[in-house]
Amino acid sequence: MTARPKVLVIGLDCAEPSLVFDRYFNVLPHLKRLINTGVFARMRSSDPPITVPAWAVMMTGKDPGQLGFYGFRNRNSHDYDDIHIVDSSSLKEPCVWDILGKNGYQSIVIGVPPSYPPKPIHGHLISCFLTPENAETYTYPASLAREIEEQVGEYRFDVKNFRTSPRDDLLEQIYQMTDTRFNTARWLINNKPWDFMMMVEMGVDRIHHAFWQYMDDRHVLYQESPYQNAILDYYRFVDQKIGELLDQVPEGTRIFVVSDHGAKRMDGGFCINEWLIREGYLTLRKPVHRPAELSADLVDWSRTVAWGYGGYYGRLCFNVKGREPQGIIPPGKLPSLRKEIVQKLKKLTDEEGNPLHTKVIRPEKRYVATKNIPPDLLIYFGDLYWRSVGKIGLGKVYIYENDTGPDGANHDYEGIFIMTQKGNGTGSAGRLETIRITDVAPTLLAQFGLKPLPGMRGKAVTV
Repeated sequence: MTARPKVLVIGLDCAEPSLVFDRYFNVLPHLKRLINTGVFARMRSSDPPITVPAWAVMMTGKDPGQLGFYGFRNRNSHDYDDIHIVDSSSLKEPCVWDILGKNGYQSIVIGVPPSYPPKPIHGHLISCFLTPENAETYTYPASLAREIEEQVGEYRFDVKNFRTSPRDDLLEQIYQMTDTRFNTARWLINNKPWDFMMMVEMGVDRIHHAFWQYMDDRHVLYQESPYQNAILDYYRFVDQKIGELLDQVPEGTRIFVVSDHGAKRMDGGFCINEWLIREGYLTLRKPVHRPAELSADLVDWSRTVAWGYGGYYGRLCFNVKGREPQGIIPPGKLPSLRKEIVQKLKKLTDEEGNPLHTKVIRPEKRYVATKNIPPDLLIYFGDLYWRSVGKIGLGKVYIYENDTGPDGANHDYEGIFIMTQKGNGTGSAGRLETIRITDVAPTLLAQFGLKPLPGMRGKAVTV
């Protein structure tokens, strides 16, 4: 390391280990060099393995229960429709750069969710993909936005309509967003002081969801297409951008490449509320004959014991007497009812009778704490090959396209972890045992000689 440590973290949202470490390994020269001169591992993500809360878990070393949010959307109260979307104000625990700032180190942070609205840091920050399109303030300090627009151009937080845009237009958007992000990172590295620099690129996630079905011949929607190599070509583009960024950092910089979770094909969607209706756990006021979001006014709460939410994983909530406004489950009866539903979920099959291998998690058993209001159950349908569909009125339990728009991929349990040092040309590749996402924060702090904070669940990776 240099006399004053320098650490660069390149975050690739959803980067898939089987592609980076195996299938595409030999066509990604810059990532290959990092792997061959350092250590790497499949990194077990958070539960659930989705962008929010995973990046926050990575940067705080705390699990979702300790953080108090369990996905993008969370219950604000026990009222049925009281849901809020996570933003930076939801994150109460200190991130790596907050700890470094208190110890005199300066940071550059680009796009690490959830970071909108931007909070003050000892350094410079650009908020994440959750930033509204016309946000007035998206940087700290606020003046940084004008500098970026003058030096780099219009900044892009995300692509528009990544599930529904025409394919060619979407590809153009993804490439432009990625190019802008890396150009911004290079400019900041060369023009702002830093000891720690981290960026998160969302394009990998977006291209997986939009193009996986063209790449994977096991996909239920697979078809020969001119987009067969869209994901490969984009990975090569990202690898090139990583190489250009690495050229800007000094020798001795400790380099990390990480992803918050991986990706896998999506075999279909399991309609959780349709299933609850069929099993007698959820009763509507009147039949619904066209696809609709489940809302409180559609439900007969006097005859409903459970309802669910859609997404890359399922969330199930119980209608408990004394807790929910119209709860009917006596608290003493909840354990037996929960056991009954869990057993049924674990026995689920697909339409051909094959086991789905669905996994069910009780938050109070998985997390150190359960701040705020967690779902009563987290459900990974089909071992994450199936997404959860929350809509009603579909008339069926199984569907084979995403109800929120075309989507070819679901999230997987493991992301990537690569750690090396620039100029470490004599190093040798080392595959570590699977590490956990909570190990990253202690590992980053260790580069600066700092110990983990109390409550951090992981431990520093040492080589």
